[in-house]
Amino acid sequence: MKKLLFRKFAKDTFIFFTVICISIGLIVWVIQAVGYLDIVTEDGHGIYVYFSYSILNFPKIISRIFSFVFFVSLFYQISQYELRNELLIFWTNGINKIQFVNVIVAYSILFLFLQIFLSSYLAPFGQNEARSFIRNSNIDFFPSLIKEGKFIDTVSNLTIFIETKDSSGNYKNIFLKDDLNGNKNVVASKYQVIYAKKGNLNSVGKNRYFQLYEGKILNNNNGKITSFKFDKIDFNLSKYVSKTTTFPKIQEVPSSILIGCLYYNYKKKINEFKRENFVCKSQSINMITQEFLKRFYKPLYLPLLALLTCLLIFKSKESTNYNYFKFYLFTFIFVILIISEISLRYVSSNLIGIYFFISFPILVFLITYFFLLTRFRNYN
Repeated sequence: MKKLLFRKFAKDTFIFFTVICISIGLIVWVIQAVGYLDIVTEDGHGIYVYFSYSILNFPKIISRIFSFVFFVSLFYQISQYELRNELLIFWTNGINKIQFVNVIVAYSILFLFLQIFLSSYLAPFGQNEARSFIRNSNIDFFPSLIKEGKFIDTVSNLTIFIETKDSSGNYKNIFLKDDLNGNKNVVASKYQVIYAKKGNLNSVGKNRYFQLYEGKILNNNNGKITSFKFDKIDFNLSKYVSKTTTFPKIQEVPSSILIGCLYYNYKKKINEFKRENFVCKSQSINMITQEFLKRFYKPLYLPLLALLTCLLIFKSKESTNYNYFKFYLFTFIFVILIISEISLRYVSSNLIGIYFFISFPILVFLITYFFLLTRFRNYN
């Protein structure tokens, strides 16, 4: 009977958790997806890249809201069980409150491993795959990128201006500035300006060309200017890429690489560690430590959240201040969540931040559990 009761409670909590997690995740995802529209409107990537990039960032969203949704789900279920007098069934079947707490904390450990899987594997994997769509996006974004009457500098080292475009895809009065130095901010540099009366975009395999007619090319080599006219030229666009960041960020790096980086740093051989597109540097070791703790240690806050939420069972709904108690307890646990986020940010600053982040959930858990154990050992 006891197993059936806890199984039902676990099932109800998990269903509510899943529904709330997906619902909040979708809301956040839609808001972020709107922000990602810059990938199309400003960075010039295609719709397929946009949707792939947006969808693959969904695991990261779930990972970020996981702790909060778990706490809310458990808090809601215990409150509902109390309001429907279902907790009385536990007590009448010989389950005391300490036993209930122990089972719920053990239940939270399953969620702990699930969050570790999300934060250490699924979320970085999804973000890295999303970034790979940007890295592998070819020059086919040019047709959607070019707009009439606007200077387009989304592509690195190239500025484009098109006066008009007809329904057949032909352009008139085309201006191109190719920064040969790779630095548009340098006044006396190497650059090339091309003007053409008309032109169009052509493809050869995966390569994209601007076919230009009746124009002039002006070359500036550190102040020395030369120019010549042409009847027809093909301007190769294949070497140009979007300005969108393509190198992996720390949160996108696989956990195995982060662990290897930390290990080599411990062995004082950090300069010997290079994997894939990520270079481990001593300057970034603090940020890598923060990311490692976020993935593998932050989930340890879940048992603490479960333990604190279980304090609800020690207050009856018949109490005159029951609602106030629930409000203050909810606020207190929410503050714990905020502390976990804030302290994680200070991990990369100093050792005190690391020690606090590591010791805080353990100390609060032990103090709370010891308090319950001594005061309510025989409480039913």
